[in-house]
Amino acid sequence: MNINMTLIGQMIAFAIFVWFCMKYVWPPITQALTERQQRIQEGLEEADRARAELHKANEQAEETLRESREEAARILDKTRSRANQMIEEARTDARAEGERMIANARSEIDSEIQQAKSELRAQVAALAIQGAERILESSIDEKKHREMVDRLAEEL
Repeated sequence: MNINMTLIGQMIAFAIFVWFCMKYVWPPITQALTERQQRIQEGLEEADRARAELHKANEQAEETLRESREEAARILDKTRSRANQMIEEARTDARAEGERMIANARSEIDSEIQQAKSELRAQVAALAIQGAERILESSIDEKKHREMVDRLAEEL
């Protein structure tokens, strides 16, 4: 056989092989590559969307956390102010109660002083009458002397 014929035969066989590959083998491979490229692209887009959603979720979580901290601070401030208010109310009530107790004690002391003075006057009057009786050694009209002693006690 001739080398030229061999080369021509091989070229024809190669052309048939290329045509066969392009007709039956290449389209499924290119289709598989295209589908894979689309899946990869979709996966990347989905990853970008997920990354954006994650970033948005993190921002929302930070915002919620900040709002929660602010609310907790407001509640603490409210609680502290209420506690201070309750302490002031208790102090005011205690002062009022103390003043009331002091006023009661003063009025009680004043009444006891008045009672002691009246008892002392009565005792002074009785002693004065006894002293006068001993001096005079006679019974004095007790009613008259009581009136005199009462007037004298009132003057004292």
